[in-house]
Amino acid sequence: MNLPNYITLSRIFSVPIFIWLLSSSLFSNSNGDKELAASALFILASITDGLDGYLARKRGQVTTIGMLLDPLADKLMIAAAFISLVQFNPRIVPAWIAVIIIGREFLVSGLRGIAASEGFTIQASELGKLKMVVQIVSVVAAILDHHWLAWHVSGFIFSLDLIARLAIWFMVGVSIVSAVDYFVAFWSKIDRQASASRRRRRPFVLSRRKRNNLPSGETQPNS
Repeated sequence: MNLPNYITLSRIFSVPIFIWLLSSSLFSNSNGDKELAASALFILASITDGLDGYLARKRGQVTTIGMLLDPLADKLMIAAAFISLVQFNPRIVPAWIAVIIIGREFLVSGLRGIAASEGFTIQASELGKLKMVVQIVSVVAAILDHHWLAWHVSGFIFSLDLIARLAIWFMVGVSIVSAVDYFVAFWSKIDRQASASRRRRRPFVLSRRKRNNLPSGETQPNS
């Protein structure tokens, strides 16, 4: 274990705390303390997602357990957030949206697992990175929308309800497009490997050399 792995583990351990914050009755509902605490924890956990990978590469501490724990922590955090939001704020996050988001995560993980078994990797695309940023914004907006429909700042009104709805729908669109992008990248790799494998194969034909019709007593000369 090293520092990047401990940071990844902290993200995993933050999942039950995050769920407890959204479901706890210890916080005052009048001040929005629950929403602020859950949003702060989710943002902090999201920051560690990039921090652990950066430190592992910079310090030369990329390990097998880290490569296993990092995507696991990401999937757990996203799944916990959207499953909790279905109950916490179903007006913004209905169940079918959570199914699409979580299903997309399982799809990409499955494709990467198959790719690894075939000896190649699928790198994170720009769409995948954009999806992660949009997910953070949409989750935080959906949490805050549970208490505040709008914020009044310096005479301006920011509609958290509108921001949350737009962020959620945009995130669904980006998630679907990025899933298709990953699938296309995976299929092209598999197709190229299959084509290369077919080209390397050489047909093996078992044939018998025909003997010429020679006069009796004569044999075919050796060639």
